[in-house]
Amino acid sequence: MAFFVADNIISPLGFKTADNFHALAKGYTGIDMINDTKIYPEAFPAAMINSNNLDDAFIELASKEKYTRLEKMLILSIKDALDKTKIDPTSARTGIVLSTTKGNIDLMASDRQNSFEKNRVLLWKLGEVISHYFGNPNQTMVLSNACISGVLAIQAAAMLIQVGKFDHMIVTGGDIVSRFVVSGFMSFLSLSPKACKPFDKDRDGLSLGEAASTIILSKDITGKDDIKFLGGASANDANHISGPSRTGEGSYIAIKKVLEEAGISPGQIDHISAHGTATPYNDEMESIAIDRHHLNEVPVNSLKGSFGHTLGTAGLVETAILLEEMRQNTLLKTTGFSELGVSRKINVISKTTNKELNTCLKMASGFGGSNAAMIIQKA
Repeated sequence: MAFFVADNIISPLGFKTADNFHALAKGYTGIDMINDTKIYPEAFPAAMINSNNLDDAFIELASKEKYTRLEKMLILSIKDALDKTKIDPTSARTGIVLSTTKGNIDLMASDRQNSFEKNRVLLWKLGEVISHYFGNPNQTMVLSNACISGVLAIQAAAMLIQVGKFDHMIVTGGDIVSRFVVSGFMSFLSLSPKACKPFDKDRDGLSLGEAASTIILSKDITGKDDIKFLGGASANDANHISGPSRTGEGSYIAIKKVLEEAGISPGQIDHISAHGTATPYNDEMESIAIDRHHLNEVPVNSLKGSFGHTLGTAGLVETAILLEEMRQNTLLKTTGFSELGVSRKINVISKTTNKELNTCLKMASGFGGSNAAMIIQKA
């Protein structure tokens, strides 16, 4: 068995999970108009971390080494999560999994190519930097599978604990808003000109965001607030390089597989944390997958209207918030949502309310037809 014992979120809404949760409960969003011609020639909406706040927080670690912006985010996140435990990161029985889609992609900019060694842009090197900082003797495992990376990283970590490979796993992830990323999504015509509106009838695209998040799993239960990993699954709908299956096939299969692995029925699910990118096809596809499993009445939310789409760390950020929702027995509203705009009648949360939460489902989807699902439950 693997238990969730600590977590952290570094985002525009705060540098601790509790700060982010309180901001969400108050209905705040980190999405704002960004005017930075180094990233994109025109203003665009995104949730970006204030670099001065990040540097000020990192100074407190008193490190003599030079680190990139993303590395600072990841190190701060891991440090805060570890501080809540007695886990020794230098132990061979502690593993690290890194989830990211682009890593230090900003180092490819012409004005930054000589600021660090050339291999610093490679994902394995980012993992090495992290393990070296914390003195971990193991090679950091890098998981990069589009926007389901975060959920897959948690699943991989839990399985490594369950088979006895490690006693504790540090799962960390991060991605930044960069010129490469913004230009790519602009080319797909998938960015909304305003803050995104998940599952809403007027949704017209996603908003990008940046964050780092860390979730620590352990074979040992530590207290009454611990939550356990019940199961995880993934499936590929093989539909299109970017567009999801119109029948929600991959997501449906992932949910079916995880329900079987966890040994529970759809009726036992208290809450669903959806991917909810606010693009026309993703939200429709998820609604179909939810409907096909007869989960229509289960409260569903998306956090993309608050954090933006944080890519490789989305699954970690959203799972950390889901864990806090369960601890607080609170359903957070979907920021940006007002009127249902998908073909299936699903129960999108429009107002933050209290509800006893024991068993929850996390969904994730990504380019290339990738889909993942995970079930967690109070211990």
